[in-house]
Amino acid sequence: MLTLHTLARGVAAVILSSTLGIAAAQTATATAPPASATVAKKANVVVLATGGTIAGAGASAANSATYQAAKVPVDKLIAGVPELADVANVRGEQVFQIASESFTNEKLLTLGKRVAALAKDPGVDGIVITHGTDTIEETSFFLTLTVHTEKPIVVVGSMRPGTAMSADGALNLYDAVAVAADKESRGKGVLIVMNDDIISGRDSGKRINIKTNAFGSQWGALGSVVEGKTYWFRAPVKRHTMASEFDIETINALPVVLIVYGSGEMGTTMAEAAGKAGAKAIIHAGTGNGSVPDYEVATLRKLRADGVQIIRSARVPDGFVLRNAEQPDDKYDWVVAHDLNPQKAKILAAVALTRTSDTKELQRIFWQY
Repeated sequence: MLTLHTLARGVAAVILSSTLGIAAAQTATATAPPASATVAKKANVVVLATGGTIAGAGASAANSATYQAAKVPVDKLIAGVPELADVANVRGEQVFQIASESFTNEKLLTLGKRVAALAKDPGVDGIVITHGTDTIEETSFFLTLTVHTEKPIVVVGSMRPGTAMSADGALNLYDAVAVAADKESRGKGVLIVMNDDIISGRDSGKRINIKTNAFGSQWGALGSVVEGKTYWFRAPVKRHTMASEFDIETINALPVVLIVYGSGEMGTTMAEAAGKAGAKAIIHAGTGNGSVPDYEVATLRKLRADGVQIIRSARVPDGFVLRNAEQPDDKYDWVVAHDLNPQKAKILAAVALTRTSDTKELQRIFWQY
């Protein structure tokens, strides 16, 4: 039989339970983040298009190596990869529409200044540059040296046009945007993203001209991209971007730097012609360890005496040039390019010469960058 005491206890328990439930609900409401805060904010990425194979078109789907570069505008490139919206807020700008072998110093400067301006925009989190593969390595290194930002700058291209049945451009672009949108990409210098690899714009190069795995570095990739997610394994140690002493905003012209390619029976005509053409520096792409044939030494020493910088690089794709090996660089007042290939040495020499013509300073720059 229910007593008055038992009923009173039951009513009290109900009241206590109700009170605790309301308090718990209030606590949960107070501590739970707003629904909007649980959704990660997408990065804002700008795609600067310059042309190249990634914007190319062939006559048929079977044409993977025969096509016309720089045909597809940036808005169509972006629209062709709707999945980009899953990783970032993307907008595009058409800077140039050219094949990259037609890049000039003037175009490098124009592109660099636009990249620097965008990097200063607080509404921009990352920048992607679509580019022909022939000179991606030069452009990426130039930007590495001259643009002061920690924001990701990613240069991307493709080996096959979008019309080919084996086109690689769409995935490369998707990967590039994913890398540019990733906060982990900050502070690693200018990057090249191709064939699922993330490689340094400083020491990567085009090594194959008909396959999609065209780009690589003798020092290895920095990381990989898989299904839009980045995986990092190492970071550059040479000076770049924020740590660089060079600034695109103070560079309005680049001096003439020419490459003389080494071979057996190369003669002296190329070096002499480079001097007559007004070169401020000659990159001597020597055989082996940047070797110079005995019959060319006098010509190069005369050019140095006339004020032309002589920088020994090598046509060998891997390794690095040792100072005072093969040639007495100290005695001849020459510079060695270290591990930079001739085309990258050309970029660094041109940029360095905007600040100094002292040989010791130039050698320091080649060691540090």
